[in-house]
Amino acid sequence: MNLEQLFSQYKEQSIEGRYITLDKIYPILEKLSTDNQLEIIGKSVLDIPIYKFQIGTGKIKILLWSQMHGNESTTTKALIDFLNLLNGGSDFANTLLKAFTFCVIPMLNPDGAKLYTRENANKVDLNRDSKDLSQPESRVLRETFENFEPDFCFNLHDQRTIFGVASTGKPATLSFLAPAYNEEREINESRLKAIDLIAGINEVLQYHIPGQVGRFDDSFNINCIGDTFQYLGVPTVLFEAGHFPNDYLREETRKYVFVSLVSSFKILSENDIVTNGLGKYLSIPQNKVVFYDFLYKNIKINYDGIEIITNFAAQYKEELIDDQICFNAYIVHISELENYFGHFEYDAKGAIYQDENENFPKLNQKANFYLDNDIKVVNGVISI
Repeated sequence: MNLEQLFSQYKEQSIEGRYITLDKIYPILEKLSTDNQLEIIGKSVLDIPIYKFQIGTGKIKILLWSQMHGNESTTTKALIDFLNLLNGGSDFANTLLKAFTFCVIPMLNPDGAKLYTRENANKVDLNRDSKDLSQPESRVLRETFENFEPDFCFNLHDQRTIFGVASTGKPATLSFLAPAYNEEREINESRLKAIDLIAGINEVLQYHIPGQVGRFDDSFNINCIGDTFQYLGVPTVLFEAGHFPNDYLREETRKYVFVSLVSSFKILSENDIVTNGLGKYLSIPQNKVVFYDFLYKNIKINYDGIEIITNFAAQYKEELIDDQICFNAYIVHISELENYFGHFEYDAKGAIYQDENENFPKLNQKANFYLDNDIKVVNGVISI
């Protein structure tokens, strides 16, 4: 089965980019709901509906939710693509629908999606609310979990561009975690099922994005929803969709999330569990904060009459302006940057820094400057 070709066949063309809101996905869900699969299961703080889409007649029950953090939309796009596949009428789709019952919450935090914030409208991180259940969105997810009684949970997120695969110099395009269920981070039967599944997903992904899969930190926090569901005895898999080179809109990453979802259910439906899953899971390198969006090396600056050779880094800030996500680069680190990488790197070889006001960069200023007066950098990017 050619999974990338499958993605191209079922990719939902009407949604793309980072700003994915309920009004963009609702028409798609409504169109797919040919047999009343779409249902309102609650309301957000701002009284926006929260939907679930349930499909399939199989014994294995799968609960998936996305955009728990409103500005993490890559997995939402991939979930819609996956629902297109399930509704496509192929033999493979029918096999999945006979093996599984899927309960999908494509957008748990519609308020945060509209505002493009991690938190909900009350400025609460829903992934730190699984114990208190102080927010309506948290209660909706918990009630769905209790009513549906899933056999597996899929907790779908995005991660920032700062994460790399250990210190390899490769970005963590996708990272996974089988969350801990206790402080000791022990392995029980439930957690081992999630571990084995991730090991199988990783084997598939290494054919597509070799060396670009990471393993997320497994420190236990009962306030995190994945840890809670694992604690309650349900195998839970955390997805973290990250950076693929030159893919700030996360359309390539979207493809590999789709590949991972399809691989997950192919593995489970065929009972194709990897051998030595724990060892293979632990061999996945851990995520590490090693990247900046822009890294400039060997820049000459004039500070109080003294010339110094230094390095600095800039990072995009995603800012919602007029219903569009703008990537604005700001200087975030100055001085030594050993053991760090840039998604874009430039060796100035001693070229002199100059901006409109100063002869040296300052933290939190926009990354607009000149090198030797003839190389212009605009929003982090060299524009000669």
